[in-house]
Amino acid sequence: MSKPISRPLHGVLDYGYAAAIAASPELFNFQDQPSATILCRAMGALTFVTSLCTRYELGAIRVLPFKMHLAADALTGIMSLGAPWLLGFASHERARNTFVGFGVLALVVSSLTQPAEME
Repeated sequence: MSKPISRPLHGVLDYGYAAAIAASPELFNFQDQPSATILCRAMGALTFVTSLCTRYELGAIRVLPFKMHLAADALTGIMSLGAPWLLGFASHERARNTFVGFGVLALVVSSLTQPAEME
């Protein structure tokens, strides 16, 4: 089966993901959860920097191989899924559900992206 997400589309999704997760505490009203809020900001910043450094059409510095970027995306997804329980905010429904949603999204997008390196 051919993977439907191209490398350029993945780049667009990366920058959108970075902005959305960084803004999530305000968008979903859980800024009263310090660990969730800090993690959202950190994940947004890390996703943005990783995207800038990836060897793909939307990368500015292009030092990180695309396949390594996809592996980091999958790891981000796994981390997002576990974060509410590991960091103690699983009882806060909005924060927990946001992280689970972003975790699933990261895993789905990374697994459906064509892994071809940029030449």
